[in-house]
Amino acid sequence: MSRYTYDLHVHSCLSPCADNDNTPNNLAGMAVLNNIQIMALTDHNSCRNCPAFFIAAKRYGIVPIPGMELTTSEDIHVICLFPELENALRFNDEVDSLRIRFPNNKEIFGDQLILDGMDEVIGEEPDFLTNATQISYDEVPAIVEKYGGVCYPAHIDREANGVVAILGTLPEEPDYPAAELHFMKNVETYKKEYHLENKRIIISSDAHYLTDLREENDSIEIPDEPYSSSLVRNNLIRIIRGEKL
Repeated sequence: MSRYTYDLHVHSCLSPCADNDNTPNNLAGMAVLNNIQIMALTDHNSCRNCPAFFIAAKRYGIVPIPGMELTTSEDIHVICLFPELENALRFNDEVDSLRIRFPNNKEIFGDQLILDGMDEVIGEEPDFLTNATQISYDEVPAIVEKYGGVCYPAHIDREANGVVAILGTLPEEPDYPAAELHFMKNVETYKKEYHLENKRIIISSDAHYLTDLREENDSIEIPDEPYSSSLVRNNLIRIIRGEKL
């Protein structure tokens, strides 16, 4: 059992609102500089930079989590994390089929770059990624569970695309096992007001720029013997689900 610092909500240059400097290798390098031992790449409605991020994470010695920040049909952001890269890419394919597509206006929203493990551009997503999909807030858990993942509402303490801001509350159903807060200072207030006592609270940066990554990060104890990146990743997913290890 070891204690790991984490940031489970980070965007790469594939997200249209993120800086092009947020390459997989730059993110992994900044994780080391900020003492982040586990980092999840959660681009908007896509996992396509996760393969490159896995290569970069191995190079820098951090544990990568493949993920996505899904935009529901209600325009609510939900973090989706997976135990292995293959699961995330299969989930990506299903989400792809349920996206509402229109061309990305790069002059307004920026590039949507797909990179390889050396941060070379190998493609570009032509359709805008951040807009709502055809997947409702109620439907997300069942879809994510098909691929062995876990999901929870993102930045519930922020106005933009937070479930509380959009629905006025945190619904009891579906019973997401966790909730993400952007600000550590809000934990006790939100626990009390929205009855989060039985949910795991995740504190993450939602970094769109390298400078958004924090020097002080939350941490979690994870069983990790005999050590492997895969074991840490799988056990983290199980802990967020609320399983006892």
